[in-house]
Amino acid sequence: MTSPSQLTVAGKSTQADEGGPGGQPAGLSPRQLMWRRFKRDRTGVVSACAVLFFFAVAVLAPVISSLYGKDPYTTYGLDRPELLDPLTGYPMKPNGGIDGEFWFGIEPKLGRDVLTQLVYGIRTSLLIGLAATLLSTITGIVVGVVAGYLGGRTDYFLGRLIDLLLSFPQQLFFVAFMPVVTALFVSPQKETPTYFRVTALVTVLWLLGWMQLARLLRGQVLSLREREFVEAAKVTGASPWRIVRKELLPNLGTPIMVQSTLMLPGFVTTEAALSFLGVGVVEPTPDWGRMFAKGANFYEGDITYMFFPGIAMVVFVVAFNLLGDSVRDAMDPKTRR
Repeated sequence: MTSPSQLTVAGKSTQADEGGPGGQPAGLSPRQLMWRRFKRDRTGVVSACAVLFFFAVAVLAPVISSLYGKDPYTTYGLDRPELLDPLTGYPMKPNGGIDGEFWFGIEPKLGRDVLTQLVYGIRTSLLIGLAATLLSTITGIVVGVVAGYLGGRTDYFLGRLIDLLLSFPQQLFFVAFMPVVTALFVSPQKETPTYFRVTALVTVLWLLGWMQLARLLRGQVLSLREREFVEAAKVTGASPWRIVRKELLPNLGTPIMVQSTLMLPGFVTTEAALSFLGVGVVEPTPDWGRMFAKGANFYEGDITYMFFPGIAMVVFVVAFNLLGDSVRDAMDPKTRR
């Protein structure tokens, strides 16, 4: 049966269109309200488009390479001596060799194509960053919810573990742990396979990257477990797993999503830093950090080689950070900037 407030009279809009209490449209679910607020945020929409563009480039890297007709491994400068200066090894053409054939120019000394290196480098960095973010998010959720909900000794020991891991100087441990992890499984006389380096990078980033989310969720759960709806669920005989799944996790969506969107660019830049220092991805695998390392050796004679990966990295990190802020504002309008 339709209530009088839901009827449309003389062409007037319904209550769902006119707005409900507090200025929020009535008849819409929280997810629909969040989506409506997010679409009104131009900064968030532009940032989301930029993020989707990077993911599309990473997924379609082989297609882009095929259509472009180049790959990131062929040494075009060595195969065609006219592309590089025989004395300095820098591109013969100005601006790093940018022309109609090589859209972003070529790499000094070897003459590899910069565009395909950048496209596949984005693919490598995003793959590592996504895997580390997923593992860290799951670990942070489990540890944070368990510590906050159970409390007592469990909360004490997990809290001290989090404090211990947070006390480590992470950048230093990232650099120190990578050679240790690879040395445990690969003989120093053998070359470390690329897949193992990627696995080791993901493992190190994961082990040292979940604590911030766990501490944040622990505090949220400590507050939520005293709320009336949780007490009511306990009175009805609901199991702890059901309370966590039905009552707590739905109310933790905002911090989990926001923290994850901030975690991913952090992992990507950390992975690039490790590759830049020579303890991450190495030749010939394309990678953002490796491109920066090569560019640091060539900037005096060819600053263009570092220009494109630098701009791409800045846009990626800024877009993700702005997207995280916009998602937070859309999910919790009380925190609007």
